[in-house]
Amino acid sequence: MELSERQKSIIEIVKENEPISGDKIAEHLGLTKPTLRSDLAVLTMTGVLDARPKVGYIYSGLNFEPLLHDQLFETKISELMTSSIIVFPKTSILDATTSLFMYDSGSLYVTDENTGDLLGLVSRKDLLRSLLNNQDNELSVAVIMTRMPNIIVATPEMTILEAGSLIMKHEVDSLPVVEEKGSKKVIGKISKTRIMQHFIMMGSERNV
Repeated sequence: MELSERQKSIIEIVKENEPISGDKIAEHLGLTKPTLRSDLAVLTMTGVLDARPKVGYIYSGLNFEPLLHDQLFETKISELMTSSIIVFPKTSILDATTSLFMYDSGSLYVTDENTGDLLGLVSRKDLLRSLLNNQDNELSVAVIMTRMPNIIVATPEMTILEAGSLIMKHEVDSLPVVEEKGSKKVIGKISKTRIMQHFIMMGSERNV
């Protein structure tokens, strides 16, 4: 896989102007920031650029050539996804909180007990908010969960780059993986941490 000319231009702009915001990079290229979203995702996820909150993009000094190969970007989510932690609509907030910390998970997926279809998602923030609001811990998670269709999902055939771009765009820590496009049946999850592990492993193997 080769970098596009636009991605190479972005690297040169960052080298010459670091730290620089995404808006300024877009301005240099005469484009809008949303147009550059996928390019910036590629460059930050491979470690070529470092994105620092309230600072901007910085060139890491990493040579991108050893990292740019099809296996890095085209790996399917089916090869990387991990098990998801499932609860049901009637699960109490207390039991959900226990499950979340027991499995050290960032979120729980609420599914239909009979079909396995995704109904909602409960995050650490949801549970913390319920605690701060002094909600009854015996209430069901259905009261506090984010409901479909307001949940972004991935499919097994989606590439790691596609999933990573969705995670960055929607600013979430993980995506539930459903059986196939159009399906609601949850079969796993893909997280920001799992994607990073993949990049680090691939980079380490190429440097051995």
